[in-house]
Amino acid sequence: MNVEVTPLPGIGVRKDFALGSGRRVGVVTHRDGKIELIVSKSDDPDACLASLPLTPEEAGALANLLGAPQLVAQLTEEHRELPGISTRQLTIKSGSPYDGRTLGDTALRTRTGVSIVAVMRAGQINPSPTPDFLFTVGDVLVVVGTSEGLDAAAKILHGG
Repeated sequence: MNVEVTPLPGIGVRKDFALGSGRRVGVVTHRDGKIELIVSKSDDPDACLASLPLTPEEAGALANLLGAPQLVAQLTEEHRELPGISTRQLTIKSGSPYDGRTLGDTALRTRTGVSIVAVMRAGQINPSPTPDFLFTVGDVLVVVGTSEGLDAAAKILHGG
């Protein structure tokens, strides 16, 4: 996928790419920190059909929605030939006893045999988090293990 980066003098930077339909979709990051999701018109890729202003938190949530499933799908495909191994997304939700605590505090590998291979936060992927990685509400954990281990990990993250 070819992402084009276009400086917008006095405004910021546009980063976009072409969809199979010919439309372009992208993001304009303004110099003042504002973020816009943009979609081009189908008959004119340089003309904007829609522009949605996003807060940094909204941009992060959208990135998590788009990025986590793709990462999980890729890992699932890679583990397809390993019977008994699954990949799942688990979220640190409000009220989780691990909000504000470290990965090491969970002892997930010891207690369940699963591995946290990445954490997505605000659109950023944190691969191979270390035991001192601090969780926060909204983190999406990409976890690999047996079905039983993944079920147990979900219970631990939600209830302790």
